[in-house]
Amino acid sequence: MATTLRTFTTANPTISKDIAVAGDAWFANCDKAQTFRLFEVPDPGVEECIVLYRAKLKTEGLTGRAYLEMWCRLPSRGEFFSRGLDQVATGSNDWASSGIPFILQQGEKPDLIRLNLVVESTGWLWKKAVAGRIWIKGVELLKAPLQ
Repeated sequence: MATTLRTFTTANPTISKDIAVAGDAWFANCDKAQTFRLFEVPDPGVEECIVLYRAKLKTEGLTGRAYLEMWCRLPSRGEFFSRGLDQVATGSNDWASSGIPFILQQGEKPDLIRLNLVVESTGWLWKKAVAGRIWIKGVELLKAPLQ
């Protein structure tokens, strides 16, 4: 069973200034591929578990693709990421839940976890312009046992 480490609401300011609050969600007009830095969780106090980053996404006319991204910084080892490439949002979609795991083994204790929302262009023209809108809400960080 997963336990909640942190829940974020629109009362929590995002790191990225390219996101605005719209009701109970954050909202962004997408005109280019970019990473929206949402939140950082210093010293989350986790080890030997599965860390889960969950949120709900909604899109309108998104020509690129959007997904969740989580970075875990392990002291003296560097930064490692998990991306929701199997749960991309594109086009126009109503609210859909998305979630990505990061598996921590014994002795792996991140001192920082970063939660991002990535919007990238599609196809072979990676620098191609992106258009559309995206909303995100229900952002939470959880932990679950490995077994």
